[in-house]
Amino acid sequence: MKHAPDRSKVEQLIEKGVRIYSPETITMGEEVSVDRISGDRVIIHSGCKIHGSSTLIMAGCEIGYEGPATIENCQLGPYVKLKGGFFSQSTFLEKVTLGSGAHIRDGCLLEEQVKGAHTVGLKQTILFPFVTLGSLINFCDCFMAGGTSRKNHSEVGSSYIHFNYTPDQDKATPSLIGDVPKGVMLNQKPIFLGGQGGLVGPVRIGYGTVIAAGTIYRKDFPEGDGLLFPGSNVKRQQPLHLGLYPGLKSIIANNINYIASIIALRKWYIDSRSLFFGADPMKKLLYEGALEKIEMVVTERIKRLREVAHKMPLSIELYKEVMKEHALQRHQHLRMEFFEQWPKIEESLTHCLSKTGDPEKRDEFLALIQQRIDQKGKDYLRVIKGTGNYGALICTEWLQGLIDEINDETLKLIPSFRP
Repeated sequence: MKHAPDRSKVEQLIEKGVRIYSPETITMGEEVSVDRISGDRVIIHSGCKIHGSSTLIMAGCEIGYEGPATIENCQLGPYVKLKGGFFSQSTFLEKVTLGSGAHIRDGCLLEEQVKGAHTVGLKQTILFPFVTLGSLINFCDCFMAGGTSRKNHSEVGSSYIHFNYTPDQDKATPSLIGDVPKGVMLNQKPIFLGGQGGLVGPVRIGYGTVIAAGTIYRKDFPEGDGLLFPGSNVKRQQPLHLGLYPGLKSIIANNINYIASIIALRKWYIDSRSLFFGADPMKKLLYEGALEKIEMVVTERIKRLREVAHKMPLSIELYKEVMKEHALQRHQHLRMEFFEQWPKIEESLTHCLSKTGDPEKRDEFLALIQQRIDQKGKDYLRVIKGTGNYGALICTEWLQGLIDEINDETLKLIPSFRP
């Protein structure tokens, strides 16, 4: 007796209620679970490819409206619109929209209502709610927050680049544009990065900063609230010594601080954001996807800093060769300690994943959040924005204290780093 052939995954999705245009043009990997794709107002346009056992597509999503889209092991929250391009190993929370030609690779987490125009490239990038990206943007290895709503948001102008690869062939270049402790409360001034410009990582940029269009900015500006123009103090020609790492102290400090910040964000997700996803199986999978991306970023940043640490013996030899009789022992000690202490630094950073911050401030804030949820429901943006000044203060102190603790504990392992 012959058995009827199994229905294709595309047929099963159509039966669930998914609107699929030109079903014969859709590629659906055998590993894709139909149970992880909602049948509620989901639209998949012609020519799309969906792969990956961890792919999740929730209600109201629309894929491929402007051109074919490939999705690989991504989690799409409610009403996400991916209009065309390639999307891999990333998580998109509610109402994220990206235009055609997007190239979104491993380790990206885009929170609620993030928007991007056409041809946006991201990798290892975390964007907080409302952040908006123009067209023709390469914005990898960075974090950005700021703004309070869709009308008052941080923005990256068209043709902007976060320079994340150095002539020394490393990527220990992550930049904080905004910060985690204040940014999670969605009450900070927006940051504006003017079009046809760039940011050379690793740097820290504070809230309220405007970087003028056409500016390539290379320095920290954590205090914020300023208009920044390009500097004119760079010589037209100067010697280039690859592997010298003249700004090593800043590289170490900014990388450790970035890792500490993402660890604090992970703690925020585990203790606070988890309260908003509830028991719904698909929401739980979305939360797990978001947490996974944060952990991917921590792993990536440690890996990239490790690569720099391993270059330090050669950097010392180059420093002595270049500086000759002007070589300073403290610069050599810094490089050697960074190299020799790296195993302990990495161990310390890994151990810091278990840190909680001040338990009293955490518990006080979480009690406040739970009270708001009981009153207003689990609308994340509404609850967080309505927490008030006192709640924001307690939360910021909790998360900033955790970051400070990780910074202090880690940098203590490099005595030459201290003044």
